Amino acid sequence: MTEIRHIVFDIGKVLIHYDPELPYRRLIPDEIERRLFLDTVCTGDWNVEQDRGRTWEEAEALLIADHSSHEANIRGFRQNWHEMVPHHYEGSVAILNGLIDAGHDVTMLTNFASDTFREAQQRFDFLNRPRGVTVSGDIGLIKPDPAIYDHHVASFGLEPSATLFIDDSPKNVEGAKAAGWQAVLFTDAKTLEADLERFGIGRGW
Repeated sequence: MTEIRHIVFDIGKVLIHYDPELPYRRLIPDEIERRLFLDTVCTGDWNVEQDRGRTWEEAEALLIADHSSHEANIRGFRQNWHEMVPHHYEGSVAILNGLIDAGHDVTMLTNFASDTFREAQQRFDFLNRPRGVTVSGDIGLIKPDPAIYDHHVASFGLEPSATLFIDDSPKNVEGAKAAGWQAVLFTDAKTLEADLERFGIGRGW
């Protein structure tokens, strides 16, 4: 196994909590109506296109054209985005900071809309600590497209086989492996510590 010299973190559900249902518990109190809205109107497939670079204005207009009665709640997605990311995960952020403090080369690769990522950076200062970040919304590519992994490698001068990727999505982990990276599925900080140790990066970092 190649020695790991680069560590790449995903962000959502690895370093910060993300749940789009949180503000809609207030906006649409009825559980059945709320679920229907998120399953058929502001869906995950719709939201991921903002991660790919589509503007919120265009995204809202597309939905409002077909669901005019839901206009307020459609616009409420971006307006209340801050409620969807209420806190960070102390354990994984401690690992991130520990790795950086110990001198490891740490970057981030995330599916994130450009504007909401900058908002997250302002709220969570640890997102400014790694050497750099590839934001899908900035470059028009999303994981697990092989091109986004290659873009990150080229941008930060990484050696794929010496790179360890940490992501909560199985398909994104598999995408990294297909690009020649090492990769682990994030579930919690304790498991991540064990994974790092397995790759020769012990608790001393």
